[in-house]
This record gives sequence, structure tokens and C-alpha cells, in this order.
Amino acid sequence: MTSRNLTTLRSVETADAGEEPAEWSDRLYRIAYGAIGWPWLLFSLWGGTRASKQRLLRRLRLDDDALPHLGSWKADTGFLHRIVDAVEELRPATVVELGSGASSLVCARALELNGGGHLISYDQHAPFVAATAQWLRDEGLEADMRHAPLRHRSPDWPGTWYSLSDVPASIDLLVIDGPPWAVHPFVRGAADVLFTRLKPGGIVLLDDADRPGERVVARRWRRRWPDIAFSRLPGSTKGTLIGRKAHAGIGGVPAQGHSAQSSWNRGWRRAAAIAALLASGWIANELVRDMTAPAQAASFVDEASASYSASLARQGMHSQVETTALNRSEIDTATGLHLPEIPQGWAISDVQVYPSSSGMSVAIVLMTDRAEMISLFAKRAETPAETLPMLAHRDRRSVAYWEIGPFAYALTGELPAERILQLAAITAGSSEPR
Repeated sequence: MTSRNLTTLRSVETADAGEEPAEWSDRLYRIAYGAIGWPWLLFSLWGGTRASKQRLLRRLRLDDDALPHLGSWKADTGFLHRIVDAVEELRPATVVELGSGASSLVCARALELNGGGHLISYDQHAPFVAATAQWLRDEGLEADMRHAPLRHRSPDWPGTWYSLSDVPASIDLLVIDGPPWAVHPFVRGAADVLFTRLKPGGIVLLDDADRPGERVVARRWRRRWPDIAFSRLPGSTKGTLIGRKAHAGIGGVPAQGHSAQSSWNRGWRRAAAIAALLASGWIANELVRDMTAPAQAASFVDEASASYSASLARQGMHSQVETTALNRSEIDTATGLHLPEIPQGWAISDVQVYPSSSGMSVAIVLMTDRAEMISLFAKRAETPAETLPMLAHRDRRSVAYWEIGPFAYALTGELPAERILQLAAITAGSSEPR
């Protein structure tokens, strides 16, 4: 189970006795979405960079060979970092996982390092459940590993679903990495049966969110669950969808207007209609309608500007203690954020770690070699920028922002646009990809 052992490219295929056979319509959907989605499936063979895996191991204080070779049907390093982000943010009492494996070890270890918590993990393959449980014990970790054969059919979603037992009434974090897409491209949509159990402020994480089937699932979840704010997160080869349940409001009931009777429970009608759907380009239409809109930097720029305001407020308060100590390695280990090196001649006035909409963020107040005060803001985010800084304005402030891999950075200051872009270019040059 560790990197000392080889793992296959394909997922485990052993079926348990009594599992429901696939319907013809399910098979046709698999063929159609396999033909459309093969680029995503091929790209998913890559499990992330070696540097990202090493950062994850350091972050969890695990040995170098504690994790298997990632990629293929296993979670990639980006999704595993997201799990750690969520555990660090929520300090959850109860985590429910659908689909066991490397994510189980990472989640159990993150819980151990962040105040404890109970992990309940379900998987359809009994031998794999037993092997994963032993793997965790070998690493000195505890989790409730449960066998959940695919013997159930949801009235709202196609494909066979887990036969779940004794699911907790209250869930802080729900991690969805199963069943495999080969059951049905939309099968993970049935995980929404657990959304009413999600506590206010709780988080849903869906792996493989860039695949065509999961894009359709995400769109339907947004319609059916208006009290959960869903968004895609960067930093994963397969894509990650995060959902945050509102602390108060609509009350966790699916929006009306979706008829289970008319949608999914008559398999023979679906089988008869699938050829017409394919011929009319329905699947392509589903995908085109759900493709992510161009990434917007507004929220990231707002956060960068807000961190600058907070820094100004801290400087004017005698009760707030500022720190000039910057340990990039410690911040990398604790937050998963890679900070650029501070240019020579610049001085650090303050370093702070803040919560953000996608895990942790870091704000550093700097004085340039010309005694200009600026703020460097860093977090995991998706913006239209790449390595070349882009410019935005907030009030009298100039904000230059750029991306390196999964990380987004911004320099904010009450400086002319040309100067802030010049300073950003200097800083971006030290933001090496990881």
C-alpha cells in the first residue's frame, strides 16, 4: 500500500456477490461518456508533482514512502492537500468518506494532527477495505473502515449506489471519491442523500470534478441544494469541487422541480431513449452548458485588498503584536502554501496567517528598498493570471496578481500602477513552481 508496492493503473474490479447488475442504459452512458471524456481520464493518470507529494508528506509528518504511487484511480496530491486544508479549517468531529485508499490515510493523519475526530470510510470492495484498515494500523492511525457493496439504487440518480450502514446523523466533512465512474458517469450524484446530514458550515469535497460526468453532477447539485455553495478549486490534476453549507438559511432540503419518477427510475425508457439523446447531441450540450466560465479574479483581489486593510488596522493598534519573523518552510508545512523569496533589500514588518475561502492564506507586510509599504498576499486560488502579473484597483490601491501552479499571489499598495507591476514582476520571479 505504500510507495514500496506497485499498484495497477485500473481500479479494483472484483464484484461482491449480490451486487446489482448494470442496466443497459448505464452501459450506454459509460460508452458515450468514455468516448467524450477520455482526455480527462488520460490526464488523471498523473498523480501530481513529486514536490507536491513531498510537501504533503512533510505537512503530515509522514515517512517518504508512506503513500503509494498516486494517479490513475487513486486521489492525486492536489485533492489530498484539499482534504488536509478542510481538516485544518474545520477541526471536524466526524468525517465520512466514500471511496477508501490514500485519502483515508491522509484524512486520518490530518485528524490526528488537528485535535482528533472520527473518520468513517466506505468502499465497495471488501478485501480492499480490510487491506486499507491494516495499512492505517501499520502507520499507527485509526479509522472506521466499512464495507459498502453496490446493492442500492437511488430514485434520483442512475447507477448502483453504496449500501451504507449506520451513517452518522451529523457530518462535518464529506469526502466523495467513489464509486468509480465505470458504474455510471453520474453515479456520485447520489452522495447528495447525505447532504441533509451535513452540519451548517460543513464541507463537501468531490474528487475528479473535471470529468464530464462530474460536471453534470455539480450543475445539478447547485440547482437542488441552494444552501450549499459549490465551486471548483485549482491545484488538482483531476479537479476538485468544494461545497460549503450555509450556517443558517434555506435548511438543507433539495429544491423542488426535480422529478425522480420521470428522470431515472424507469430504466427501460432510458434505454429506449438513449440513442435519440446521443443523436441530438444532448450529451455534448450537457457538457458545453457546464464548462467552467472564465475564472474571475474579483474575489481574490478583494481578499488581497482586505488583508492590506487588516494590516493597516493592526499597525494602528497597540494591543496587536506584529511579528517580523518569516519561516517559509514552516508556513509551507503548516498551510501547504509556497511563498516566494523576499527580494533583497526589502524588510518584513508583519506576517499573519488567515482563514480564507479555500483553506489558509498568508499576508506579509513589506517595506521595499525605497521605503514603500506593500502587502504580499498568498493562497490557493484560480484567477485569469499566470506568471505574468495582471493589474486591478481597489479604492486608491493598486493590486498586481499572478499565479504559479496552484498558488495565487497579490501585491497591494497605494502606489502607481506601473510601480506595483514592477514590484510584482520582481516578486513573481522568485515564485518558483513546486
